[in-house]
Amino acid sequence: MSAAPIYFDNNATTRVDPRVLEAMLPFFSEQFGNASSMHAFGAQVGGALKRAREQVQELLGAEFDHEIVFTGGGTESDNTAILSALETQTGRNEIITSAVEHPAVLALCDWLQKTRGVKVHRIGVDAKGRLDLDAYRKALGPKTAIASIMWANNETGTLFPVEQLAELAHEAGVLFHTDAVQAVGKIPLDLKNSEIDFLSLSAHKLHGPKGIGALYVRRGVRLRPLIRGGHQERGRRAGTENAPAIVGLGKAAELALQYMPEELGRVRELRDRLEQGIVARIPRCLVNGDISQRLPNTSNIAFEFIEGEAILLLMNQHGIAASSGSACTSGSLEPSHVLRAMNIPYTAAHGSTRFSLSRENTQEEVDRVLAVMPGIIARLRELSPFWQDDAPASAEFKPSYA
Repeated sequence: MSAAPIYFDNNATTRVDPRVLEAMLPFFSEQFGNASSMHAFGAQVGGALKRAREQVQELLGAEFDHEIVFTGGGTESDNTAILSALETQTGRNEIITSAVEHPAVLALCDWLQKTRGVKVHRIGVDAKGRLDLDAYRKALGPKTAIASIMWANNETGTLFPVEQLAELAHEAGVLFHTDAVQAVGKIPLDLKNSEIDFLSLSAHKLHGPKGIGALYVRRGVRLRPLIRGGHQERGRRAGTENAPAIVGLGKAAELALQYMPEELGRVRELRDRLEQGIVARIPRCLVNGDISQRLPNTSNIAFEFIEGEAILLLMNQHGIAASSGSACTSGSLEPSHVLRAMNIPYTAAHGSTRFSLSRENTQEEVDRVLAVMPGIIARLRELSPFWQDDAPASAEFKPSYA
């Protein structure tokens, strides 16, 4: 009997927790009312949505439940925050973001620059993916409508000092947004004691359903709705509420808070076991990102002189799922924009593979991956016209572990 498949691509999406599915199911059948209706059917659903809002509030450490606006996902939340800031900040037509943001932010900024003449400051990163703080400070000014910097990078897991960045933005009179899609549910958040104005999250990154997310809007911050129509979400996001998905997000948030110590402990240990095992067994590989400040579940490893797509195909033959980067940019033959911004050598960036674990993974799965990875890499290097066993590694290419 073949071994069960191994899923190490949780930054792309996670399996819906059975308890989340169980919480959602009644809202497809007996609890089918419209939350805006005055009768008991509507009130029953309305109460469930309020509970879900409180569950998300608790996970984020927000001060008020009404600071949570339900959306269709992280991309909608990002777009809403940035476009709202441009509309509400009269005379401000500049955006600050990073060179390694998710396409949900970068594609919008590109479009705004091309179609509306918005000036976009794309702040660079160093070889470990850390933001250039001096460049960020210099970019802040009286024309800046919003600074939008991710909390955690989806490809490398590198964490950004967003609380500090929000403080610097406010000192300059600038709104601050963070795409925290990868961070929420993996590391503790305490928004009530931060100066963050907007925060985006998505349920399917924390064992919830796809197609539902939320935007945190700090009390007192003006918001122009992206979607107009009815009065739902206190007039901030029109459309009949997706009750089953919202309930699912709420339950996923509750479970994420419950399992936070495990995410920070056992999952981190599994990640480190996998990462250090690969580096010890396979020559000429590099751990990308800031290994001291990153998500506890994420490891991005570059294997020199081979293609990431080939690695993934052979891993898939062994029943192992991983990624070469963001699922939203897969299909390109070019190295990811994140690794290019970090100036990872092309000989390594092409062979970068992201392993992203979750609370559902086990030590046995890690050991199975460690058992097959050396053979996969050796096989591909034998086929590579560029591979030489005795070739010295480039000056930039050094293992992260001795």
